[in-house]
Amino acid sequence: MTVTNTLRINKPCLIKDLLELCKIRVVSLIVLTAVVGMFLAPQATIELSTVAFATIGIFLNAASAAAFNHVAEYRIDALMDRTSQRPLARGELTRNIALLFAFCLCFFGSFLLVFAVNTLTAVLTFSSLVGYAVVYTIFLKHATPQNIVIGGAAGAAPPVLGWTAMTGYIDPNSLILFLIIFAWTPPHFWALAIARRSEYKKANIPMLPITHGVPYTLRQILLYTILLFAVSLLPFAVYMSGWKYLVGAFALNSYFLYLVIKLQSACSDELAMSTFRYSIIYLTALFILLLADRYFG
Repeated sequence: MTVTNTLRINKPCLIKDLLELCKIRVVSLIVLTAVVGMFLAPQATIELSTVAFATIGIFLNAASAAAFNHVAEYRIDALMDRTSQRPLARGELTRNIALLFAFCLCFFGSFLLVFAVNTLTAVLTFSSLVGYAVVYTIFLKHATPQNIVIGGAAGAAPPVLGWTAMTGYIDPNSLILFLIIFAWTPPHFWALAIARRSEYKKANIPMLPITHGVPYTLRQILLYTILLFAVSLLPFAVYMSGWKYLVGAFALNSYFLYLVIKLQSACSDELAMSTFRYSIIYLTALFILLLADRYFG
């Protein structure tokens, strides 16, 4: 009787812990950019069934990559305040359960993409999973301070995945969406790295503020933010979007650049975190703008 009651109490905790492995907030942004890619892709009619299957498949694979990341970094997570309460770091889950969960998500997500969407999308999605969960997490993150730049390719793939899900091929316009996220990734993560540099140093992760110092990192953030400003205007330049997107993108970029310039002259952990948080709002709003401009412009 006691055992039964214990299981009943722990089941909700297990579900909560498994959901936490998926990094739902991060994966939600990934899925958003993928869905925008689907709706921006040229097509005679929008097949809602394909949109649904592709969205679920990409979500499951992204969640799988997040779970693999938890498994690979549970020791490091335990050393950092920001991640010390993750399920594996605090010992609430075993690595075997987390690995099994990650493999199941990957299997069902890939199965769905292969048989309900198309093989190209399945292959690209699985490659992105490997790029993030293995190449970036296990190797690049601990090998070079440019880990974010190189590993950013995996995180920038979702719009291309969404595009190929609807068309079956990679289009140059989809690569523009890829470039936007690729250019966004360094200022986004380096702002966080500045604010949390003591934690990264404690965990012995060679993030740029630790290996090259904060002033150098700030200059790199500025350069990539300027690059992002330019790249994010490309959809208008190639007639993928109209004037409403241009005005909105200009406003979003201007405020991002303002925060980064302010960070150059008055760097603080608080301002770095504000810049990091705004970067998430920026990317979300930019992709919603792309979608709104296409269908309501």
